[in-house]
Parts: sequence; C-alpha cells; structure tokens
Amino acid sequence: MTTIGEMGEDALIDLFAPRLPDTDAALLGPGDDAAVLSVDGNLVVSSDMLIEGRHFRREWSTAADVGWRAAMQNIVDIDAMGAVPTALQVMLAAPPDTDVEWVLGFADGLREACEPHGVGVVGGDLSGASEIAISVTALGETHGVEPVTRADAAPGDIVAVSAPLGAAAAGLALLTAGTGEGLEAIGLFLRPRPLIGAGLEAALRGATAMMDVSDGLLRDAGRMARASEAGLDIESASVPVHPAATEAGRVLGVGALAWALTGGEDHCLLATFPAGAFLPDGWTQVGVVTDGYQGVRLDGAIPDALGWDHFGA
Repeated sequence: MTTIGEMGEDALIDLFAPRLPDTDAALLGPGDDAAVLSVDGNLVVSSDMLIEGRHFRREWSTAADVGWRAAMQNIVDIDAMGAVPTALQVMLAAPPDTDVEWVLGFADGLREACEPHGVGVVGGDLSGASEIAISVTALGETHGVEPVTRADAAPGDIVAVSAPLGAAAAGLALLTAGTGEGLEAIGLFLRPRPLIGAGLEAALRGATAMMDVSDGLLRDAGRMARASEAGLDIESASVPVHPAATEAGRVLGVGALAWALTGGEDHCLLATFPAGAFLPDGWTQVGVVTDGYQGVRLDGAIPDALGWDHFGA
C-alpha cells in the first residue's frame, strides 16, 4: 500500500486530475488558481459536505461509492432549481496514511456519476486532515429558464414528488442491522440514482416551488412550507414507497412507509404545481398547499417525526 503522505501532494494531483470528468462549459479547467467557465443564462451554485463517520463509513462504502454520492447529491441540487448542472469544484481532505488507491477510486466515482450528465470537475483542493472530509460546490446554468425556489408555493397548489421514496433509508437500516447483502436498497443508499433533468422538466411544466428531498419528505416539506409562508398537507396513503424499501421492510419485519416519509437521501424532488396542472411523467401527487398556518401536516395532524437533523442526537 502506498499512502498519500508517502506520495506527496504534487504527485498525487498528477494521478488524481486525469481521472476527473471534463465539461464543455470549462474554458479553463483544473490546474490553475481558478477555473473559467462559460455560462448561458444565470449562474446557479450549491455546496454540500460529506464527513467520514457521519455521512459515510469506509467499511460500507467503496471510494467510488463516496465519489458517486458526493457528485450526485450536489448535481441534484442544481436540478432542483430547474437549472442544468455543468461543473463541480471538489475539496478533499484526508489523513496522510490514506491509501492512494482510495483517492483514485474516489475520482473514478466522481467521473462515473458526472459523465452521463456532461458535468465536469473544474478544480478544487486537496489537504491533510484527521479524517476524510469532502466538500463539493456544484455549478449550473439556467439557459433562460427562471429558477424555481422553495419559497413560492401558493395555497391551492398540488404537492408532488418525482419518484418513489424510502430506498436509501431502507438501505441504511439493512447495513446497520448487518443483513440484506445484495438487496437493491443497499445499492441505492450507497449510490443514489435520482433522475437528473426532472427539475428542469418540472420548471418547464410550471412548478411554483421545488427542492431536493435530502433530509426526509416531511422535514423538507416543512422547510418549503415555512419558506413559502404556507402549509403543506401530505397524505400518507398517496406517498409512493420504493419497491426496494418494501423488500427491505419484509426482511427486517417493519413497515416501509416511515422510510419514505422521514428517511431522506433518495435525492428525488419535491415540488408544487398549480391546481389542475399536468404533472411530468413519473411524478406523484402527495398533498396540497393550504393557507392559515406555516408548516407540514401528515393526514391533517402535526407529525411525530420529521427526518434527519444534522445537529440532532
């Protein structure tokens, strides 16, 4: 095993950079003090982090899995604005005794996630640290489409999600229980597979508000409700549960609906549309926007649980 401390920063970059995906948007890519991009429309920017032991475990995830997730959870944030993702900036900090092959595998995962969507890595930074920490900034462009925020849901709008929910949370439950090897839910936790482009299509279909579901449907619906100064009423019977979550539920002897409501990390989209709107293919109505209060309700009541809290116990 060769470690990144033994190799040194410059030699590591020489191996790391060629594995990263390119993008046509870059006029100047990695290797200089800053990248230079061409932009069509407005520039859309989002950032996210992955911390070892909190967001991923190396005994569960390959380096490529971590690279895939780091890319995908940021790409989908751009899509959630109704924009087109074009590039990433990636910051990686790791202990000096980290195997060089882990870092190269991480780069491979980034490329596997990005290349099908024309997204490239245009720069970033490498640093030493006591644990692996990853920060990604995603960039996108609007191509003249008005960005869709989470703040414009209006009473009377319908609430919809872009795909079935609960698979990632089910996968985490299986890994935690040490069972279910080979089940689809584990793969969808390690490598979430949102449909990139669903956000742009929703924007073109008149979505009034939209966001990525990363911390659970109910928690993120509550955030949209507060931003929009409205209420979001979710009907549990209408929430689509991913078949992989249902399968995991049978293995663990539990119901899968709770994962769909509070699990998060599927990275599908939550959006509101005007009443009577024709939803894009794959979208499912799960509730309505109401007036008179700000927050989320489940079957008319305040939910007992919402989802992931980054600063919770």
